[in-house]
Amino acid sequence: MTSISNQVSGYAQYGAYARTAGAQSSLASILSGTSDDTLPSASNAATNLTLSAQAKAQLASATATKDFTTVISDSRAALDKLYKAANVSAPYDSSGKPTIDLSSLDRRALYAIASNAGGKFSDAEQTLAAVTRIAGFNAALSPATQTAKLTGNYNSVYKAAADYLDGASSEEKATATWQAERAAVGKGITATQADPSKIPSGISNDPVAAYLAQYPSGSAMPTEDFASVAKSARAVLDAQAKAASAAGKELVYDPGRRVGQQADLSVLSNRDLSAISLNKDSLFSLEETTAAKRELDSRNRASILGALKQSQTSGNPADFSLGLLNAYSAMSAEERTATNWTPAFRDHAVQSYKSTTTLLSLLKSS
Repeated sequence: MTSISNQVSGYAQYGAYARTAGAQSSLASILSGTSDDTLPSASNAATNLTLSAQAKAQLASATATKDFTTVISDSRAALDKLYKAANVSAPYDSSGKPTIDLSSLDRRALYAIASNAGGKFSDAEQTLAAVTRIAGFNAALSPATQTAKLTGNYNSVYKAAADYLDGASSEEKATATWQAERAAVGKGITATQADPSKIPSGISNDPVAAYLAQYPSGSAMPTEDFASVAKSARAVLDAQAKAASAAGKELVYDPGRRVGQQADLSVLSNRDLSAISLNKDSLFSLEETTAAKRELDSRNRASILGALKQSQTSGNPADFSLGLLNAYSAMSAEERTATNWTPAFRDHAVQSYKSTTTLLSLLKSS
């Protein structure tokens, strides 16, 4: 039998450091001792929930307004609710596999659990929260790392790490660990601005260097079986239809309809929408697939405009192609199919990036 402590040995130190709310082990030290099978994924968690970017932002915003004492009690209640839904009483089973999925919790809640804030959480719960934290960091860096393998520019990986760290709660930012890591990432950004093709070395507490040493091509993105994604999306739409019916209304998908309750697709992730759009198992109506395609198109336009805005803000036209490549790398295979972001599209973006970078280099040297 595999014990929890053996299976997640790379994270065990986090629990030891996290017995006080002000202390936590570094991402770099944790990453250096982990393997993919310790990270939570849809395949080994009993209860899995995929949230859209908008839903995650709303969740984080709601939590940010709470005092930390409330966050602690809400996090305790959330864990107990997950146990009840999964019909378990602990975060790991006897073989050391997670029984619940904490990805539906925002980072402030995860910090509360991992740091054992208020002494409300068990060692195993602290460990799972720490593991989930690392999974979030990996997911934030993976697209940029995959893009870096195509472009040879590692500056975007450090920028992705900076964005991730900057999204931490005020409680986490107050720790010496966060401050050391953020300073290290800042040094990495400076170094890769001078030479984007070289991964910096010798920077203390550098979580990006530790990540790249373990995942030079980017870490695998945990994905739920696509058929299960479709079933979950079906359940979300059915729940909305039931709520509309209870209110004496019809759930409608056409924004031009003046009568009825509009379906809220903002709660669905891009992968959920892709499952509806592709409709591989014929679970959705034409009206539903059309609405899903419309929502995906809207999000893709926003992604493209975001990349364009970034290039305008930075003053570097190559950042437009870089943004598109990061978006491509973040997609699952099904999302790329649903949105028609093909390998040819990716290759054109890579060529555009390299051509623009070469031209800019020639202009600087002239």
